[in-house]
Amino acid sequence: MFFNKLLGQGREEEPGQDGESAQAPAPLRSSRPACKEAKLSAAWRGFRLTFSASREAGGIEKQSKEIHDSGASEIMRQARRRCAGIAALMGFLALLAQPPAQAQLSLSTVLDMALRNNPTVRMSAADLRRAEAGVQESVDVYKPNLVLGSSLGETYGFPLGQPEVFSLTSQSLAFSFSQRDYVRSARMALRAAQLQLADTRQQSILDVALKYIELAKVGRQIAALGQEKESVERLVEIEQDRVTAGRDSKIDLTKAQLTGAQVQLQQLQLIDRADVLRAELAHLTGLQAADMTPDPSSIPATAGSQPLEGNLAHIDSSVATGSSSVKAAYATAKSKLYTAFGDSRQNFRPTVSFVANYGLFASFNNYSQYYLHFQENNFGIGVQIQIPLFNAAHKAQAQDSSAQAAHAAAQADQVRDQTSEAVLELQKNMAELKAQVQVAQLQNELAQDQLEVVTTQLQSGSGNPQQPPLTPKDEEQARIDERARYVDLLDSKFRLTQAQLTLMRTLGEIDEWAKSAVPLGGAASPGFPASPTPQP
Repeated sequence: MFFNKLLGQGREEEPGQDGESAQAPAPLRSSRPACKEAKLSAAWRGFRLTFSASREAGGIEKQSKEIHDSGASEIMRQARRRCAGIAALMGFLALLAQPPAQAQLSLSTVLDMALRNNPTVRMSAADLRRAEAGVQESVDVYKPNLVLGSSLGETYGFPLGQPEVFSLTSQSLAFSFSQRDYVRSARMALRAAQLQLADTRQQSILDVALKYIELAKVGRQIAALGQEKESVERLVEIEQDRVTAGRDSKIDLTKAQLTGAQVQLQQLQLIDRADVLRAELAHLTGLQAADMTPDPSSIPATAGSQPLEGNLAHIDSSVATGSSSVKAAYATAKSKLYTAFGDSRQNFRPTVSFVANYGLFASFNNYSQYYLHFQENNFGIGVQIQIPLFNAAHKAQAQDSSAQAAHAAAQADQVRDQTSEAVLELQKNMAELKAQVQVAQLQNELAQDQLEVVTTQLQSGSGNPQQPPLTPKDEEQARIDERARYVDLLDSKFRLTQAQLTLMRTLGEIDEWAKSAVPLGGAASPGFPASPTPQP
């Protein structure tokens, strides 16, 4: 009854709350009972809402229990499994969409692959095997050979030839004045092939190392030009604002745009050069061009050889003892000289050979009618001596061999002279290249100092009221100059490294340099120091 009364009072006062009451408001003293009743009505409405929500929640739980009892739990589990499978598939596709990380290749790895797969090295290795076979061939003439044959047939009248069921013949060279020179020639040709293989390996090391170092250099230049391009773009925006404000002329804007175009052209040229270098390294090493990511820290220092003191004759002797190409040329000349000696000793000199024969003759021929004491088994052994008294072909061959020997000797002298001149020129250019590196390094340091000064003055001021204040235009121009000087420094260092490695290859010292290559993740190379990246 009490709650019904409260509910009735609440319903009677609701229109007064929503709209304007028809009666005039009572005085303040008479409003206290009405406030008390309003509070009780509000409490009752809250209780009803809470009770309704509880009933609805209980109904939901009851319905959920009924659904669960009817097998909905299995459907939920299947749905959860499907959702998990879809999530795993989406994660896998996201991993596939990410670009694969490229692992760096150290210089020692690239050199090892090049020495295994370079076509030039493989050709020189085949020439070496051919020379080894030539030595074996020249020595094997002293070993007896063995030949099996047969000449069966029917005869009529006087027998012609020997009716052998089978025959065994053995023959070998016992002594020859020319053969000893031919053996020496073959062994010297083998020595020349070995030296030529060493020279080819050194040339392969030089080619691969220079391409690897240039690729690392180009990668750094591309990154530096990317930073320079960002500074140029900011400078163009600044110039556009200054031209619009009337503070600069359109010429300044055109200059900034021209600088941006030049940087973009240089960057495109370097990107094309990097692609060509990767393709060349892929052909030399047998690897994929996309895998050619150099590691600058694996490049050893190129201190270079000590300068050769003395006159040109001293340089010639040093080159003759250190250069594999020069030693290979002289070995080839000596091989041809031994061949000429052997050809010149063929006439008027005896050649002694060992001969042994065995034959099983056929008994069905009429040999017994014409030959007394005929027997089937026959054997012979002896020595064959030949003395050529006149042979025009041998004489002409000796003259040809002598001319080839003279040509090879002159060619070896030419290789020695050209190599000595190359060494002398490299040593003379080394001082100039070192001076260029020093100039480029000082210019780079000066550009870095100017950038630091400009950045400091923009942040804290110059401290000199008479000096005009610096602007963001000056800062961007300083950043552009610093990146340009850094690119020039990398070019100067690469030219010096190229000359040093070429000199080491000419003197036969590049093998030791290649063996000192740092494994992946080693110390940084002093030949290409990292430049501090300017922060905008």
